[in-house]
Amino acid sequence: MKSWILPKYVIRSALLAMAGAVVGLWLVQMVFAYLAELDNISETYTLTDALLFILYRSPYFLVQFIPTGTLLGAVIGLGLLANHSELIVMRAAGMSIYRIVSWAMLPAVIFVVISLGVNQFVLPTANQHAAAIRADTIYDKLITIDGYWSVNHDGDNQDVVYISYADNEGGLGEVKRYQLKDGQLITALKAKSGVYLPQSDDVMNAQKARYTWQLSGIDEIGIGTSQVQQAHSEGKILTLPIAPTDVYLLTKEPEDLSLSSLYAHRQLMAHQGTRSLRHELAFWQKLLSPFAVLSLVLVASSFVFGSLRSQGLGLRVVLALLTGLLFSYLTDLTGFVALATGLSPLLMALVPIVLSAMAGMYLLNRKSS
Repeated sequence: MKSWILPKYVIRSALLAMAGAVVGLWLVQMVFAYLAELDNISETYTLTDALLFILYRSPYFLVQFIPTGTLLGAVIGLGLLANHSELIVMRAAGMSIYRIVSWAMLPAVIFVVISLGVNQFVLPTANQHAAAIRADTIYDKLITIDGYWSVNHDGDNQDVVYISYADNEGGLGEVKRYQLKDGQLITALKAKSGVYLPQSDDVMNAQKARYTWQLSGIDEIGIGTSQVQQAHSEGKILTLPIAPTDVYLLTKEPEDLSLSSLYAHRQLMAHQGTRSLRHELAFWQKLLSPFAVLSLVLVASSFVFGSLRSQGLGLRVVLALLTGLLFSYLTDLTGFVALATGLSPLLMALVPIVLSAMAGMYLLNRKSS
């Protein structure tokens, strides 16, 4: 038990500092995000709506600030030990730098697990509720190119379907459908929502796996040779050759999908013989996020054990923040390179992590030799 006294002391110091840094950055971001939302206040988008939107977006903010928070927390936790000469005593007692750093990394693993859990189980649902608030208030009249597009050809006829939003239970948001004949628009339909109609396996096999939704709030325009007819109706049927879960995957932004959903999206794209670099990049960045956090803790430790050990804690904190920003910018840059050039998203997601880990190990090795 005595052998655990020192590790527990270092772990507790690092854990408290990391928790304080992560929560502090998280709360500051939420406050500033809420103030930014006040510019969108209107008769349909109230202060309460803005507050609910920020609360639903809070898991996203938490995930975004966990890497920087753990970096900052590691610097503060180990820096306080260095200021009281406790690290010098540990080193004099024969403790290696990497052994002390490994103790500081254990609390970082806790935040890695939290980040992965929020990404997998909380973030998709929370972002879905946040998007619903926006869709029902300030963005319901804006035009967007996001969503799912389907184009079916039948001889000289074309059937174009656009779905703006889909949830994981088969519900649809706004649906638009355009029917063309010989390149001329003959019918335009707009529905406010849609509900999936489950069918038996026998019916699905007979229809070659075609799935149906019941649309509601339908406005339809028929364009004839001499006149245009407009009608409003309820209960029309929409049939697609794609499952509701796949529609959900194809209408979501990469940051709104969990790790398992991103993997399912990747498999769906491979089955269709295509790919989405944005979704692949998001998948690898989320999958490798634990290594990103640990590499930043390694860099943070080099600030404490390196040439800055005689400097004040304030300078270490400033350098930690600058390093966190640099890592974030480098991650964004490599992501843009992957999207612009088509380079491997896995390789581009690894570059910032490898560079960060190599820099931390180089600085630590210089001081441990």
